[in-house]
Amino acid sequence: MQYPWHLYLMAGMYIIAGIMHFIKPKAYLRIMPRYLPHPKELVFWSGIVEIILGLGLCFAPTKAISIWGIILMLVVFLTVHVHMLSSKKTGAGIPKWILIVRLPLQFGLIYWAYWYLQF
Repeated sequence: MQYPWHLYLMAGMYIIAGIMHFIKPKAYLRIMPRYLPHPKELVFWSGIVEIILGLGLCFAPTKAISIWGIILMLVVFLTVHVHMLSSKKTGAGIPKWILIVRLPLQFGLIYWAYWYLQF
């Protein structure tokens, strides 16, 4: 089955984001909330999950489960985005206004994923 090009764009976005966990792990470790245990392992596994879910979008048998996985992942990642607002250090030097704008953007990404359940 052929999907719209923008579904492949989304897939590529998550695959690249997942790969970045391995290229720049310190960037992800810096924003990881301190109350979560085993931050290095969480960065590693979240990268793996993003890659798998991105690839899963490209195949009919795994598309729906990947969409639900992405939605769940984005909801979980909201905790990181909220945590980044707690101080300058946890914000990783990103201007506060960008961190605030990212919150509704996260809901836009959730809707974008949910929208593909119709295809």
